[in-house]
Amino acid sequence: MAREEQESGLGATPLPLIPALLHLPPRLLVIKCKAAVLWEIKKPFSIEEVEVAAPKAHEVRIKMVATGVCRSDDHVVSGNFATPLPVIAGHEAAGIVESIGEGVTTVKPGDKVIPLFTPQCGKCNVCKHPEGNFCVKNDLSMPRGTMQDGTTRFTCKGKSINHFLSTSTFSQYTVVDEISVVKIDAAAPLDKVCLIGCGFTTGYGSAVKVAKVTPGSTCVVFGLGGVGLSVVMGCKAAGAARIIGVDINKDKYAKAKQLGATECISPQDFKKPIHEVLKEMSGGGVDFSFEVIGRLDTMEAALASCHEAYGVSVIVGVPPDSQNLSMNPMLLLSGRTWKGAVFGGFKSKDSVPKLVTDFMAKKFSLDPLITHVLPFEKINEAFDLLRSGKSIRTVLTF
Repeated sequence: MAREEQESGLGATPLPLIPALLHLPPRLLVIKCKAAVLWEIKKPFSIEEVEVAAPKAHEVRIKMVATGVCRSDDHVVSGNFATPLPVIAGHEAAGIVESIGEGVTTVKPGDKVIPLFTPQCGKCNVCKHPEGNFCVKNDLSMPRGTMQDGTTRFTCKGKSINHFLSTSTFSQYTVVDEISVVKIDAAAPLDKVCLIGCGFTTGYGSAVKVAKVTPGSTCVVFGLGGVGLSVVMGCKAAGAARIIGVDINKDKYAKAKQLGATECISPQDFKKPIHEVLKEMSGGGVDFSFEVIGRLDTMEAALASCHEAYGVSVIVGVPPDSQNLSMNPMLLLSGRTWKGAVFGGFKSKDSVPKLVTDFMAKKFSLDPLITHVLPFEKINEAFDLLRSGKSIRTVLTF
């Protein structure tokens, strides 16, 4: 990307150049830009000027165009998701390649791309397994807060700033490893397909790929946020006959029904446990249940609500850090299946471009999930909307 284009973007400029450096290509320049830095948990994001280093070998620097605000990012703020601080969070986004490091072959400057919080190295046992997608190079199971080489590309006020899930999209520019980015359709609207970087794909895939919802089945979805509604969309696409939404926020019911839910209920409207209510409603238990909240009590309820002989329950929500669940093994011995997956079970590099193509072919819509679009600087307002239950997905634009 030409230096003039870099300098036009919201105050994002290369550092002052000395004459000897003028001949250097953009990929060797440090870029100064705005980013939302989380210095401490339970504090607001701080819009700071940061320095974004040039990409090293097998790395890609991306000019961010749009990023979604996901509940997992809020878990970082609350401390429920432990990751090294200070950090530039964000992981659901789309942008344009600004420059590449040596050896990068899968993308080039100018390409529209989606960063991948679940990488696909293509070489590990997980990537080679037909059903595995949780690549061993991930930064989710034990967050390091760095690039694959163990260092960071962000500096603020002379201090190194940590990366988040190999993506760090709450920044005008970010650097990712080549295994954590994929090229998409050049015609794709980035302010919409950014949701394919996490929320939509996680929910939709949990239904069609992880649970393998069958035609005519009965499903229940605990939690009707952006990911939960994407589960609803997946259940409908798979041909489920009955899709029951469970949420204490009744303001979400209309949207859930618009996307395929056949009925919605609140646990607060019943005197008996919600799993007993669901078993009665479904004549013994639902075929498929999904927990999309991240609470231990709803994970147990989702498991207990599916049929004891053949029900399948999928954990989709990120659970609180350092908490364990104790359950009666008889819940499984009778024939239930309990499973979970990251990113809807999809292999990221293989699947994201195809999902974007499907979106462009109008096989599904992302518009109903996007309730707010705000400028990046209003990131704290976007998180307030999320926490108050007033938004499904807020997209921040740069």
